[in-house]
Amino acid sequence: MMKDLIAYIAKALVDKPEEVVVTEIEGEQTSVIELKVAKEDLGKVIGKQGRTARAMRTILSASSTKLNKRSVLEIIE
Repeated sequence: MMKDLIAYIAKALVDKPEEVVVTEIEGEQTSVIELKVAKEDLGKVIGKQGRTARAMRTILSASSTKLNKRSVLEIIE
């Protein structure tokens, strides 16, 4: 579910939504969500001073808290 949420947000932000790849590595307590986008879309996902990335992480932590889990978003270059 978290993976789908990040994919939805990322695809809405970028110019090449077909190149958005989201993978989820699930542990017992924490799941790591890796986001990979086209090189030219990286700035759109990170945003000015990392604001967009921070907002995505806030949404992710809020929704994962509801499920009593911990999720971490990693944006891969």
